[in-house]
Amino acid sequence: MNQTTRKNIQIALLDLYEGAPNEGMRCIRELIAQWGLQHNLQVTLDEFDVRQKLAIPSLQYDVFISSGGPGSPLDSKGSDWENNYFKWIQSVEEWNNLSINTPKKHIFFICHSFQLAARYFGIGNVCKRKSTAFGVFPVHMLQERTQEAVFEGLNDPFYAVDSRDYQLIEPNHTKLRAMGGSILAIEKNRPHVPFERAVMSVRFNPYFMGTQFHPEADAAGMAMYLQRADKKQTVIENHGEAKWKSMVEQLQDPEKIRWTHNQIIPNFLNLAAKELANIH
Repeated sequence: MNQTTRKNIQIALLDLYEGAPNEGMRCIRELIAQWGLQHNLQVTLDEFDVRQKLAIPSLQYDVFISSGGPGSPLDSKGSDWENNYFKWIQSVEEWNNLSINTPKKHIFFICHSFQLAARYFGIGNVCKRKSTAFGVFPVHMLQERTQEAVFEGLNDPFYAVDSRDYQLIEPNHTKLRAMGGSILAIEKNRPHVPFERAVMSVRFNPYFMGTQFHPEADAAGMAMYLQRADKKQTVIENHGEAKWKSMVEQLQDPEKIRWTHNQIIPNFLNLAAKELANIH
């Protein structure tokens, strides 16, 4: 960001949590607020309840972030809210594809949104996992990440919060390349498990990218979330007490996810904001 950068920016946050309690929205709000202060920007942040109110943002916004959310990314096929959501993605795509339209508009898709975007673009097989992935896990970057500004400053592997019952596998690399995209990261290697490694991050095209994991998650918030009596009971019932203890212990080492939290969303916002330089 420099002196010629526009001093105000409009960001739309698409909420796919369907009213479910979560830490994701808080973390995204805080990251955006901190980023705005750091760069001395006046940030307008508006939120859109995609699933309950069929709300989607107009093209007046400069940047879009689409959240995670509960439930199946497959069962919503043909629903009013998903049709509405896909029309919105198409509208942003069409805006960016017209050379006369500036600035170009960037979208970041998180977890559930990432799975939906993968289905929208038809870049692979979105399917149910054999078992739930829940915890803090290493994410391994592929060669393409060396050209990915949003991953700048990350170690390989880096650590991220993962919480999902579904996955993207069997990516169509030919289609992705034709779109101007690439696979950026995959899940940890498990030689003892006879399953294909899931895709953890994709650049869909020069302006859209997403992660299967939650880059917005912060250690303090996640630790507090897991200590809640109701959440603790849910985790133990679904994953066992050992998993709950393991997650709490991992979050005591804030470096595991702090760097991911501090880099990815802010880097994305920096990249998107470059589009606004010299535009008033």
